[in-house]
Amino acid sequence: MNVVDSTAWLEYFTGTPTATPFVSAIEDTRRLVIPAVTIAEVFKRVLQQRDETSAIRAAAVMQQGEVIPVDAALAVAAARFGVKHHLPLADSLIYATALLRGATLWTQDEHFKGLPSVKYFAKPKT
Repeated sequence: MNVVDSTAWLEYFTGTPTATPFVSAIEDTRRLVIPAVTIAEVFKRVLQQRDETSAIRAAAVMQQGEVIPVDAALAVAAARFGVKHHLPLADSLIYATALLRGATLWTQDEHFKGLPSVKYFAKPKT
């Protein structure tokens, strides 16, 4: 199973070469798990940078995987992981979703660098 972080989704939607490591995880929708908070993050960024139609399309593509809503058990696990690994709230929800689903988290976000079950790809310096 795979969870793809918001940073990777945004690279994928912009079609940059930086998205290359994430394409296989994103396009294998049978094994794709989507934390609901990731949809919110991506929708917001696409809405800010483009328009509502583009944001709706991005969210629709993301929903081809299994969307995981935030429930009480996930919220508590996320809080624990957030404290243990010093993660911001959204990141802790994404990480908790990956761990609770036995998934690999694919990301460019440095908050996840070095954590178990994470495939981290540094974003090239500009």
